[in-house]
Amino acid sequence: MTKEDPSPSASWTHQEGRLVLVLSGRWHRGASPVIEEDGRQKKWPDWFETSRLGEFDSTLPAYLLSRLREIETGEKNQLAAGLPENLRALMELALGVPEQSDAKVVGEEATGLRSLGKAAIRAWEAVQSLLEFTGQTVLSLGRFVTGRASFRSRDFWLILQECGVQALPIVALISLLIGMILAFVGNIQLANFGADLYVADLVGLAMVREMGAVMTAIIMSGRTGAAFAASLGSMNANQEIDALRTFGFNPFDFLVLPRLLALVLMMPLLTIFSNVIGIFGGMLVAWTMHTPPALFYAELLTALNPTNSSLGVFKSVFFGAAIAVSGCLQGMKAGNSSAAVGAATTRSVVESITAIVVLDSIFALVFTILDI
Repeated sequence: MTKEDPSPSASWTHQEGRLVLVLSGRWHRGASPVIEEDGRQKKWPDWFETSRLGEFDSTLPAYLLSRLREIETGEKNQLAAGLPENLRALMELALGVPEQSDAKVVGEEATGLRSLGKAAIRAWEAVQSLLEFTGQTVLSLGRFVTGRASFRSRDFWLILQECGVQALPIVALISLLIGMILAFVGNIQLANFGADLYVADLVGLAMVREMGAVMTAIIMSGRTGAAFAASLGSMNANQEIDALRTFGFNPFDFLVLPRLLALVLMMPLLTIFSNVIGIFGGMLVAWTMHTPPALFYAELLTALNPTNSSLGVFKSVFFGAAIAVSGCLQGMKAGNSSAAVGAATTRSVVESITAIVVLDSIFALVFTILDI
């Protein structure tokens, strides 16, 4: 190989009855592709010809190792014949370690049936994991009721503050905008019939039955549920949860239970706050549309009653439990890396919002059947 043609090259030849692998050129990362001549053999070479071999880095040992792994077994001590001393030492070190069978990336052709089976297995494992985690949570609640659960009250009050007071600004902003949007949209349609006053009924019923609870739950999914998953996932990655088990603490009592209780307690209060702010936003819009606040309030009282006013608050308890269970579940089962913590946080938000929509649909069906 001349200086004008430094491309790496590997060729198999027969010289004096011996199989020779001729290596030439400069073997460096980022160089031109390797030129292979005369195909690949299925046995070990008897000799390595390296007289025209230029400078090389780890690219050459990696190439040799990948090719020789494909060749039928033979006398490995023949590998030393003809190789430079530094390259021979690297190859002997690499071949001295047995290849792990599970280290290979096996390219399996994914058929439709195989993909369906794998998806079904993953779905069943997810259901099993959820049922097991829910059962452990229920047992932890039982220990709490009977006074046998142990967690630090300081942690509970801190989580309660994070779930409640610190969430008020974002809940107020979103609820105000939702109430104003409902009033604007409703007024456009109702004004065609001269029924502007019934905007109060639309905003009030929509907020207390659906929008207040659902929007608060979605906000808390992205805010608090994700925080639960991230904090527990980080603890899992740092083996802090294993340390708790080692010291005799039940992770469900110490970590999951205070988060579950705090969110379940605060969700109804946040929902009531969201309802009030949303109705206030609708009242502001109605005021700009020439409906006095006093008239808006009087019409609102005729539309609302204790039954429909409590439906959203009732649903919010289940929404809070779903958010807490989803966030804690993904955090507890997260992997031991920062990337796994991020993936667990994303899954917790997706699963929480999905659970909220499913639960809300079930409640809507039940309330319709019960005519409430």
